Amino acid sequence: MMKILGISASLRAASINTALLRTAATLTPYGVTLIVYDVLGNLPHFSPELDKEPLPPGVTDFRSQLNSSAGVIISSPEYAHGIPGVLKNALDWLVASGELYEKPVALFNASTRTSYAQASLAETLKVMTARLIPEAAVNAAQPAGDGGLHMCSNVDLSQRIECALSAFVKAIDSTYVGVMRGPSSKPAVTS
Repeated sequence: MMKILGISASLRAASINTALLRTAATLTPYGVTLIVYDVLGNLPHFSPELDKEPLPPGVTDFRSQLNSSAGVIISSPEYAHGIPGVLKNALDWLVASGELYEKPVALFNASTRTSYAQASLAETLKVMTARLIPEAAVNAAQPAGDGGLHMCSNVDLSQRIECALSAFVKAIDSTYVGVMRGPSSKPAVTS
């Protein structure tokens, strides 16, 4: 079973970003489970002095969830043209520990007003060396047939989510093949 971690960057009980991830969790391909991690508010404010053993329990759980996942989907609102502080805080806890290093990451958003936050989040994740998978991105507010950047854009929302999840799983599978073979290994020859 492949595990994907879905991170909601909203603390609101009725968050549409959390709802988007919960919907995605019901649409995963066979053999894939999406766990919605909606407790970013449990993380203490990041401080390098706290980033040592013993770690705060919330940080230990967050890092453990990331380490046991094959990929991550982040769904985030936008506040004042940026990502919410709770998400930035969570990412700060991962900079030195490296749980996102080369980890496949897809960005979902549930609003038309997230262009600044999405760009900011993408830049932060690139600096952290996460592997962004643009073909697995979902903009829930984009109307079907709105002429997006890839084939998933011209269908209804549930189909776009299914298409994005399929692309994400394919990208994750290609990551694991590369890790198992290694960059200088030759592909196996079959007869």
